[in-house]
Amino acid sequence: MEHVRVPMISLRGVGKSYGAHQVLFDFDLDVMPGEVISLIGPSGSGKTTALRCMNFLETYQQGEVRIRGALLGYDIAADGRRTPASERSIAEVRAPLAMVFQQFNLWPHLRVVDNVTLALTVAQQVPQEKARQRAMAALERVGMAAKAQAYPQQLSGGQQQRVGIARALAVHPQAMLLDEPTSALDPELVDEVLSVILSLARDGMTMVMVTHEMGFAARVSDRVVFMEAGRVVETGVPAELFRAPRTERLQAFLRTWTQRNGATRLDLPATAAEAHA
Repeated sequence: MEHVRVPMISLRGVGKSYGAHQVLFDFDLDVMPGEVISLIGPSGSGKTTALRCMNFLETYQQGEVRIRGALLGYDIAADGRRTPASERSIAEVRAPLAMVFQQFNLWPHLRVVDNVTLALTVAQQVPQEKARQRAMAALERVGMAAKAQAYPQQLSGGQQQRVGIARALAVHPQAMLLDEPTSALDPELVDEVLSVILSLARDGMTMVMVTHEMGFAARVSDRVVFMEAGRVVETGVPAELFRAPRTERLQAFLRTWTQRNGATRLDLPATAAEAHA
């Protein structure tokens, strides 16, 4: 019998509204284990909303989100009605996921190692000594072990974001969601964060990333999803989507980006298989 691979994250017909204002329309996406997907598009296109629906930080009203096949956020009654799931159920279903935020969200009164340890001891009930070992291993992974005893205000923005990535890694996630991880950084600090993300991609971490870094999205992604006005406009592998966009809207978007950044073309791998090489 042929083995069927289950998506790590699956969205079907997902819609999200704030009152009468709908911001996400009929969103479909499958994220397979080990896959890296970037969501791109103009500001206000629904990228972050889609990402936050993936771990129920935003409550979606239509469609369904499944994590490793399990429905997130709702229970289905015997008569087919959908009812809100308990907080415990939501936490269990989204446990394989970890989130990296654009604003770091570090506790200013805690040292770096304690910022990373806290999620383990509070949310996962990991014993203090084991949590500290996992925190130090995660900090080592992102090149921040030497700053374990520093406070966030003693770090650059790039270093703080690397601590944020370490905090996500410490919970041993099966997939990571990254919401514009470099948008709050000064330009000279962006590369150090992107190099960590690229390293994770090369190691096989499943990731969905919202980004305005087109060149990086082209380099790191297995697939890119272009969104506008809450809808998916175009999806494809970077070598195709960036070199030969099918829709006029994506052509205009990329033209604006390349003109603004003084670029004539994106640095693309020759094939999708080379994206993480």
